[in-house]
Amino acid sequence: MREAGELFHDPKAPDTENLGAEFWAKADVKSPAKPRSVHLKIDPEVFDFFFQEANGKGHLTKMQNVLRAYVNAHKHS
Repeated sequence: MREAGELFHDPKAPDTENLGAEFWAKADVKSPAKPRSVHLKIDPEVFDFFFQEANGKGHLTKMQNVLRAYVNAHKHS
């Protein structure tokens, strides 16, 4: 991610040291869910759009991010 320039650092984010031992004692660490592999038919123009946006690399991740944003936007409605 560093080489691709995709790292983001928020200068206002607290350092972990400032969170204190009490925070970490109560923290519930969860592993991310294992993604499912699916076969998906996509219109050529949709695929081409994401492929071109990603310059041929990372297009599936971009599609996943759009789907995740849609789910998050509609999850609480």
